[in-house]
Amino acid sequence: MKPKIFITILYLLLSLNAWSQSSDHNPRVLRILTFNILHGATTKGNFDLDVIAKVINDANPDFVALQEVDFKTNRAQKYDLVTELGYRTKMSPLFGTAMKFDGGEYGEGVLSKYSFLQTRNVTLPYSQGNEPRAALEITSVLSSGDTISFVGTHLDHLKDAKDRVAQVKKINEVFSLNKYPTILAGDLNDVPRSEAIMELEKIWNSSYDKSNPEATFPSDKPSVKIDYVLFYPKNRWRVLATQVIQDAVASDHCAYLVTLELLNKN
Repeated sequence: MKPKIFITILYLLLSLNAWSQSSDHNPRVLRILTFNILHGATTKGNFDLDVIAKVINDANPDFVALQEVDFKTNRAQKYDLVTELGYRTKMSPLFGTAMKFDGGEYGEGVLSKYSFLQTRNVTLPYSQGNEPRAALEITSVLSSGDTISFVGTHLDHLKDAKDRVAQVKKINEVFSLNKYPTILAGDLNDVPRSEAIMELEKIWNSSYDKSNPEATFPSDKPSVKIDYVLFYPKNRWRVLATQVIQDAVASDHCAYLVTLELLNKN
């Protein structure tokens, strides 16, 4: 065989293989991670952002909702945590404040493999004397050309569910008006079948198995599910896989990874 013919055939075979591999990747399949990062402290209290970043990098998500995120607080050594984690994961970072705290701010974080078309930070209702809460939203255009919205939130943690229920009602009111398919992820501080979760599920579909919910807290011995990924509208998304990522050092919460596929309109 002549060298030029051999090189041409080899090139065509390599090109065909590359095309085959690329066609296996569906750009409408997204890996969604929610992770309460314990304000960067780790369960050893040693403030190791590399340990947290490793959990994220190993999960290889497209979008991440982060809770208990400090922005230049004294306890976080004046770091902007979401920007630091964005640097370590090579993802686009965004912080949304819920309240002033310890010389800085405290709230939600989002990491994304995609750039931001638009963003907004929605304040949620809370009772006087309780912690303010927020829902941080980004809207992005996927490589498929589809536009979606992604919302990260952290609901009230108190035993009395009054604030949590008010907060989910606000979330339903605001984000059910979205023009794009939307994913909601976060530490919701309540269990399946609770009043708050059932209120959310009037609008959103949850990704967990309702007959056998996967526990996400505490990270050393998970016993309850309080971390969630939900989606809206219900007919635009399909759950392909779920995984609880247990790392007893990175945080007191497990990270929760869900693979979703964006479906065509009916």
